[in-house]
Amino acid sequence: MAKIVPACRNAFQQVRSFHVASSQNAEAKLKTFSIYRWNPDKPDEKPYMQDYKVDLNTCGPMVLDALIKIKNEIDPSLTFRRSCREGICGSCAMNIGGTNTLACISKIDDKNLTETSKIYPLPHMYIVKDLVPDMNNFYSQYKSIQPWLQRDDGKKVGTQQYLQSVEDRKKLVSF
Repeated sequence: MAKIVPACRNAFQQVRSFHVASSQNAEAKLKTFSIYRWNPDKPDEKPYMQDYKVDLNTCGPMVLDALIKIKNEIDPSLTFRRSCREGICGSCAMNIGGTNTLACISKIDDKNLTETSKIYPLPHMYIVKDLVPDMNNFYSQYKSIQPWLQRDDGKKVGTQQYLQSVEDRKKLVSF
């Protein structure tokens, strides 16, 4: 096992140095992102759009990658939510280019670098700060409809593990 780890480390370092060298030699692919900004701590300041230029050679392919790069390298005050990066949790939901979508599964349009990507918070929700919506109303509605599996056999929930039978699974799939 000890012999494998250094080999993996060396391979990783070679790949990383290749990407760093290739991105330094490549011509910058700058893309402008215009992002909605609002800070409740500054009540006299109205919401505004702020432009950021990101080199796509040093950034991942998704809009969330660009937002993380902006926050880490350009403007640490930019605020947004993220979690799973797999399109499952929905925490990075926002309006990108006029469409409500998830930033983690929304590809950056790298074909048209002259077109600015516009990013807004979800339009139907109150804003906490920048791209962060207030989720309280959503969670109260979610709880009221209870969209999860519920037992109907009177057994107490959470006292033991309940395995799902093949027949029960078929009921869910056909639903």
